Amino acid sequence: MRRALRHRTGVRVWTTPDSTALLVLGQGVAGRWEVSVEVHPGARGRGLATALAAAAPALVPVGEPLWAQVAPANTASLRSFLAAGWRPVGAEVLFGP
Repeated sequence: MRRALRHRTGVRVWTTPDSTALLVLGQGVAGRWEVSVEVHPGARGRGLATALAAAAPALVPVGEPLWAQVAPANTASLRSFLAAGWRPVGAEVLFGP
């Protein structure tokens, strides 16, 4: 969430009832809608990330594309987004100071 607040505008956050997972949504590069999902290590393996990734598209204005940036080495996140019906459409490299 802290990273989102530094790099996105209009950040909104949803959490699971037990606060073990977060969905963070905001507008990032060029105003595009971006989502991220975080799951507490003790709550992993229960499908929370997949459920949140599946719910995310309904949280942006109708017709607006939604993007998730997933590092190639983050296999758990890749699996969750793919299981939720997301598909890779490209790759980018962002550099900062």
